[in-house]
Amino acid sequence: MDRMFVKQMKKLDRKEDTILNPKDIPFLKNKILPFVDKIQEKVPEKLNNTLETAFYKSFKLFFEKGNEYIEKTYNKENKQFEFEINDYAIQRKFNNKSVKRLDKPSNYSNVINTSFSVLEGSVLGALGIGLPDIPILISLIIKTINEVALSYGFDYNTPTEKTYILMLIRGALSKEEKQKEVNKEIDSFGYKTDHQICTNMDLEEQMKLTSSVLSNSLLTAKFIQGIPIVGAVGGIVNYNVIQKVGKYSKLKYKKRYLLKKFGNENKN
Repeated sequence: MDRMFVKQMKKLDRKEDTILNPKDIPFLKNKILPFVDKIQEKVPEKLNNTLETAFYKSFKLFFEKGNEYIEKTYNKENKQFEFEINDYAIQRKFNNKSVKRLDKPSNYSNVINTSFSVLEGSVLGALGIGLPDIPILISLIIKTINEVALSYGFDYNTPTEKTYILMLIRGALSKEEKQKEVNKEIDSFGYKTDHQICTNMDLEEQMKLTSSVLSNSLLTAKFIQGIPIVGAVGGIVNYNVIQKVGKYSKLKYKKRYLLKKFGNENKN
């Protein structure tokens, strides 16, 4: 078994474990969460359904018509060409240097997208805008994952890959045992997809499930963001979402790339 492959997979497994089993932060647990609980008590009941509907409509719009507009924000052909060069380098010599070169484009795009999310969330939040920015946030989430997918050689325009993208969002934003459950579903779905094994996932159903997770994750934040001045917190919230999605997507796509490229030759 190739030692470099084992080393990379163990490194990814450690990062995944950190995401799935985060350490308790005393300040967050004792100060922030009680404050969030108080805010949640004041959130109107109808807002959750309103948010879910807004997220669902945004996903439907972008997956049916919107990718061509998102692709205007980056050069797809250049990213595909860059992957081919990096993939060839790994094929020739699989070492730390070639892996770092492969990771570089996704690292760069994640930094840019998280930075933009802070600006977008802060400006709209300070203006007291809560719901209208949801299509902007969704476009930024999809853009982030699209760029990561291209960095590791995956075409995001197929129905199967769109389903995988929705699952990644759920995996990044779910919590505790539910996150671990979704994480296993993602691994299974990715394996079946890369080995041309039939999957029974429905894109429409995944859009609804992901909209629900996003709604639950942002319910309190969007309520606060709708309040002028206090709404500036939206920049922090959007940064957190994009950072989680980008980090998790990079981990999963890199793992898929390595398993697809070296998995068969490294079976026990």
